[in-house]
Amino acid sequence: MIRSALRFRTFTRVLLLVASVLCCVALPARGAAYQQPPPPQDEFVAVGDAPAPEQLPAAPLLIAAYVVVLAGLFAYVISLSRRLGGVQRDVERLEGDLKRRAQR
Repeated sequence: MIRSALRFRTFTRVLLLVASVLCCVALPARGAAYQQPPPPQDEFVAVGDAPAPEQLPAAPLLIAAYVVVLAGLFAYVISLSRRLGGVQRDVERLEGDLKRRAQR
């Protein structure tokens, strides 16, 4: 029981480390998407001479979406493991009660 608790703690620490590294990678990349706007133009510019429309880089948004989904999945797994541990303790307690009653 103690080993599984230690494994669980180690596992959670590793996942938190991975999530924090991913956040550190994804958040600074978002700043590159916001650049200074070009200076206003004083004269007419034909459509053919216009610069390409702005596009947001997809990678930081995709990484952020994956981080959110994985964080939610991680929270769900932790919730399930805690509930399963409680159920396991209840089953062990009930098995002990049944053994004690059978010995009477």
